[in-house]
Amino acid sequence: MQLSVIILNYNVRYFLEQCVLSVQKALEHLDAEIIVVDNHSPDDSCVMMKQLFPNIKLIENKENVGFPKGNNVAVAEAKGEYICILNPDTVVAEDTFTKILNSKNWQLNTGIIGCKLIDGTGNFLPESKRGVPTPWVAFTKIFGLYKLSNVFGKYYAQHLTENQSGNVDILVGAFMVLKRNLYLQVGGFDENCFMYSDDIDLSYMIQKLGKENFYFHETSVIHYKGESTVRDEKYIQRFREAMQFFYKKHFKKSVFFDVMMQVGSFVFTIFKQKQQKNISKKIFQYILVTKNAENENVVSEILSKKEFSFVLRIFDKMNVLEKEIQEFKKQKCNYEVIFDTYSFSFKEIIDFMEKNKSKNITFKNYISQSNYLIGSNNANDRGEVLKL
Repeated sequence: MQLSVIILNYNVRYFLEQCVLSVQKALEHLDAEIIVVDNHSPDDSCVMMKQLFPNIKLIENKENVGFPKGNNVAVAEAKGEYICILNPDTVVAEDTFTKILNSKNWQLNTGIIGCKLIDGTGNFLPESKRGVPTPWVAFTKIFGLYKLSNVFGKYYAQHLTENQSGNVDILVGAFMVLKRNLYLQVGGFDENCFMYSDDIDLSYMIQKLGKENFYFHETSVIHYKGESTVRDEKYIQRFREAMQFFYKKHFKKSVFFDVMMQVGSFVFTIFKQKQQKNISKKIFQYILVTKNAENENVVSEILSKKEFSFVLRIFDKMNVLEKEIQEFKKQKCNYEVIFDTYSFSFKEIIDFMEKNKSKNITFKNYISQSNYLIGSNNANDRGEVLKL
């Protein structure tokens, strides 16, 4: 078998469904499998998987064992030569795996390959490519120096633009592809870390073997990002513990640096906590993109649950909408484009989002098999699910 896609889920049932739907489409012409690991979600994620995807391997953990152990359990049962570690709040394009698994990308020294990640509004996520967070690099990140100049830009690997492929130090655990035997060679994710620095640690361990990690810009994946993690006190504590874990494992002990990291990580996570909220924008007009006119009634009924009135327009062709959307961008009112994922490919949707991103335009996907709308308005937005 060529590829095993591993999705570790915790309590994001609707995002998980959308993710699995997109992965299934992307694997249609590959010898591959999907393994979903559920970390004892209190929602009905497992019930949904058994009902809608009975042929997909589901591992149900009896407790939340964390990100590293959850993935390690799945890798132990994976059959693919390559594995993809994938967050449940992601959407992949139909060509994502085919492009990344192209043999030209896998030279003798290739370690992990990651790709371009965008948020729910089509904006590039800079954590798609990063440098090793040495004490100095971490300092420039925590205190925002990386925004001032590329001299301080190592944290987000600013030697490459978002549209340049090339070697980087660190790739994000939301999407990473590597050979299974390499993953096992370094012992997989370190289970001494519950979450948050595990992808940094794995990338760094593989780099220390002499391998080269690679950022591949030619395919994009949506990462809603904020959905899987609530920025509460437990998050702050675990983030600080994770960073301390990484530095104690790989760098010399320093009392000064320990204090700086504790203060810096606390400030950073407080800032993130304030950022993460549902971004409420009054939508003056909704645009449904579908080839099935009957979907208008269903989507209208879903939208009627919103507290404000709306106007719904229908388009059945992406290129027709694209011509009009240039005018929408110039207007002061807000628009939300709703894509019928049955009528259009995820690649078409992702390409449209990237090409037509704008401050006054948001996006949602309509999942017709379960009749709900899903998406987010900001990288720090926890996301929104509207059900029939």
